[in-house]
Amino acid sequence: MRRARVLGLALAVLGSAAPSAAQVAPGAAEWAAYEGLHGAAARGDVAEIARLAAMGGTLDARDGHGRTPLMLAAYRRDLPTARALIAARASLDALDRDRYDALTIAAVLDDAPMLRLLVAAGASPGQVTSPYQGTALIAAAHLGHVEVVRVLIDARAPLDHVNNLGWTALIEAIVLGDGGPRHVATVEALVRGGANPSLPDSAGVTPLALARRRGYLEIERILVAAGARP
Repeated sequence: MRRARVLGLALAVLGSAAPSAAQVAPGAAEWAAYEGLHGAAARGDVAEIARLAAMGGTLDARDGHGRTPLMLAAYRRDLPTARALIAARASLDALDRDRYDALTIAAVLDDAPMLRLLVAAGASPGQVTSPYQGTALIAAAHLGHVEVVRVLIDARAPLDHVNNLGWTALIEAIVLGDGGPRHVATVEALVRGGANPSLPDSAGVTPLALARRRGYLEIERILVAAGARP
């Protein structure tokens, strides 16, 4: 019964979407109205970023939703702009109003090159983000962004972090995944990376039991091979 209540609450919160859907990208009017460093980031104007930074511009200035210029670069998938902001010492781990950082934004967008840049610059792959108190890895896992998941595993993201829905990255890949090739590969990457294949959800239901309930035979095979408990 508790499991049903937890899942029902989660689905009511998420609808047909996943936790990452709580991210709010700038709208067209916001993009057009940005000024200063936000405006330079929105235009991809690297020279202007360098000029404003040299003049003492606030690199971590916030827009109305708490987004920094670096977050705008992440939303735009704009590596040169992100590099310019990083070189000027923009904060890598700043959180917006909904507690998303640039790393999680890149993870949700399936932007592995941006993710690699941020990690190499020192962004924390273990930062707790989102209203769900998750991580970039959890967001990527439930979306089946396999390359991003692998980058985060290599960066030593915490594999068994439990969010406030009671789910790990492995469990989200099962509960919110579709059992298809992307989520199968995600589960395999997590297990090979060292994720605990038997860590249950908050109701005590194991990943293997969850996979069996959904008829995800290939995921079940991976978990069994990894020694998962029923």
